[in-house]
Amino acid sequence: MSYLIVGMGKSGVAAAGLLQEKQQEMVLFNSSDMDAEEFYKEHPSLKGIPFYTGQLPPEELENIKTAVLSPGVPLDQPFVESLVERGIALSGEVELAYALGKGEVAAITGTNGKTTTTALTGEILKAYYPDVRVVGNIGIPYTSEAGSTTEETRIAAEISSFQLETIKTFHPKAAAILNITPDHLNRHHTMENYIKAKEDITKNQEAGDVTVLNYEDEVLRAFGKTLHTKVVYFSSERELPEGLYYDKAEEAIYQKKEGQKEKIIDVDELNILGLHNYENVMAAVALTQALGVPLDSIRESLKKFEAVEHRIEYVCEKSGIKFYNDSKGTNPDAAIKAVGAMNRPTCLIGGGYDKGSTYDDWIASFGDKIKKLVLMGVTKDAIAACCDKHGFKDYEFASSLEEAIDICYKNAEAGDAVLLSPACASWDMFPSYEVRGTEFKDYVRSLPEK
Repeated sequence: MSYLIVGMGKSGVAAAGLLQEKQQEMVLFNSSDMDAEEFYKEHPSLKGIPFYTGQLPPEELENIKTAVLSPGVPLDQPFVESLVERGIALSGEVELAYALGKGEVAAITGTNGKTTTTALTGEILKAYYPDVRVVGNIGIPYTSEAGSTTEETRIAAEISSFQLETIKTFHPKAAAILNITPDHLNRHHTMENYIKAKEDITKNQEAGDVTVLNYEDEVLRAFGKTLHTKVVYFSSERELPEGLYYDKAEEAIYQKKEGQKEKIIDVDELNILGLHNYENVMAAVALTQALGVPLDSIRESLKKFEAVEHRIEYVCEKSGIKFYNDSKGTNPDAAIKAVGAMNRPTCLIGGGYDKGSTYDDWIASFGDKIKKLVLMGVTKDAIAACCDKHGFKDYEFASSLEEAIDICYKNAEAGDAVLLSPACASWDMFPSYEVRGTEFKDYVRSLPEK
């Protein structure tokens, strides 16, 4: 069998490395121009494998059986459709890794909270099992780890809707869907398509497997009733007869099993802020219990866990003003959660690449918490128009992230917060949300005291 790797970013390079390790023949292709010599210089182990950019000679497709698509390659792209017409099977990096790897998988998807939940799941597993890998959309390609896994390996995998479009045999022992709100509609086109992609994380699960779902998400509550797996619900709003829930009065997370109630943890023992993070904790507890970790070990890991980089990450304090980096808040729902986690008057930086989102719910969440909004990027005018519609007038435009920070710092007082939570992707001004967040942190740390 010969493979075609489509897209030679981090994911494609890792997939090629795994196939090379397994002594498989392949052709490498990137639709946008890349310098082949530079590519081979950066990835010397791949030198000698045919590499094409821009256009792929048709004769190279004659022996291809499977095309491995990087997550950023849409299935309705004409080139991909032409592969299907030729009878070439489509795969993805996650599917390839699962097919060629070993071990038990806890897989996490959802619109928001994936990275924190995956990182927390990984930390809980690492404290109990000797061989644990944390992979996927969290920034470590699954294929970069799959080749060295064994039956004893435990895997925490963050799986995006893009990656779920190309799974065929991927079978997590435990799978969580944290929530589903509008996102990536420029890729999936309809909410129905997006929901279907997320729900497909369960499609190969069997009766003995565990599916963890958010009871407060109406789509997921209904979806749980259709499954033949063991469904574990969690709720941040009510006590459940079975499952995990957050008790607001007691400020603690509880679990009910077969009518028996047990406290998991008091939330003041956690190092992560906000109701959405209590949901992430509950999901991680259910997933790791499904993979055999005892509750005492889980509790100890929960107490030690720190916030994930770029997700409501505390940066520093300047002149009594606390700065938070939530660059991973790339859609309105994630940004709403960041606003909700702030416990002081806040100057907010928003705006960026247009993913086709609407901003009404985000603006409506400001209440009296957001004292100033500084907008940048492609979406700044659309967000400003939404602010006007909702009667929120205290916004300003900035032409750079540094200018946005300066405006916030000038307007903030001791006891306030400055929060970067853009509600938009980064790609108009930055190569990734990580770069955006890192630049925010670097500049904030360089600010002089007032």
